[in-house]
Parts: sequence; C-alpha cells; structure tokens
Amino acid sequence: MSFEYAENAHSTHSAPNTDRDDDTAMALKIVVAGGFGAGKTTLVGAVSDIRPLRTEETLSEAGQGVDDTAGVARKATSTVAMDFGRITVHAGLTLYLFGTPGQDRFWFLWDELSEGALAAVVLADTRRLEDCFAAVDYFERRRIPFVVAVNCFPEARTYAAHDVSHALDLDRGTPVVLCDARDRDSGKDVLIRTVEYAGRMHTARLLDSVR
Repeated sequence: MSFEYAENAHSTHSAPNTDRDDDTAMALKIVVAGGFGAGKTTLVGAVSDIRPLRTEETLSEAGQGVDDTAGVARKATSTVAMDFGRITVHAGLTLYLFGTPGQDRFWFLWDELSEGALAAVVLADTRRLEDCFAAVDYFERRRIPFVVAVNCFPEARTYAAHDVSHALDLDRGTPVVLCDARDRDSGKDVLIRTVEYAGRMHTARLLDSVR
C-alpha cells in the first residue's frame, strides 16, 4: 500500500495561519463516505487547501471477483485506507476531511475514521444508488448527522433530491444536495451545508437532553 500526497492546485494554503486567534479557532472533523467509485477521493482533493493524503492502489485482475465495477468500469484505482484533506471555510473554522474506502472488505476502518466526527457526507452515484445503503445505515445507527450529496456524473440520469431521499428511505429532514465532486465551489457548498445541518442536529439533541 502506498501513501502519497497528491498534487493540488490549492497547496499554497498548506502553511498554518499563525496570525489567527487560536482562542476563537474551531477545527471540525467531517467523514466523506459512500460506495465504491462514488467520488470520495475526488471531492476531498478538489476542496482541500493542502495536498491531500491519498492511499490508492491500482485495481488488479485478482480483485475483479471481489470489487463490483459495474457502472464505473473506467475506474483504475481504489482507496485502501483513507483520504485526508483540510479546508478553511472561513477565518476561525477549519474542516478536517477523512475519506473512507468504499469496498466492503475495508469496513473495519470506518469506526476509527468516524471517531470524533461532527458529521458525514455520503456521496451517492445514481447509477449505483444501492451502494449508499450501508453508509446511510452506518451513520443513522451511530446518530452521526449526515448529508447525502449526489455526485452528478455526466453520463448518469439526473433525479430530483426528493426522489433520491425517497429511494434511500432517509429520515425526515436529512438533506440531499446535488454536486459535482470535481468542482471546488460545489464541494465547499456541500461541506457548509453539512456543518450547518450538524449544528442544528446537535443543538436540538442538547435541548432535548435538558428538558
């Protein structure tokens, strides 16, 4: 397994901002999950202010009977441990992004990657929407707030957000947003939506606990 820092157009922001008031700074952990080939590595790389850490391996013939590549036949590599990136949304708020591997055989890593997470993004590919079920169930069971982000692949059919919500049988109020995982602004909008939703959920739970 090779750990590599991928080149990123935003790597000029990799140095910490020493002028920032650390007393008001906030760092939050966000997990980026989803099925095999949904775009997790792409999203983390697109939004990260630093060169993202990637743990990718080339798909081999030995894995053809294990990894379902239907609909993503052009995919040549796969994350085998995690992706990591960092983005400063605005002064005083930094998000640390942890991308999960998509194959079932790497699920044992999810508990470690999700430890201490404020929220999660579940990336969905409408060509393989059933691949999201496991991630949705995972975060619902652990009561980790999450947003479903539908990665709009050019060759995929477009569905309305409420149709995706119904197909995934999401709890009422769980946001579904459309995005392009390759586009920094689109990915940033997903993350902001995720933080806002998580904030509302955690506040509501806190109020319920003191009633």
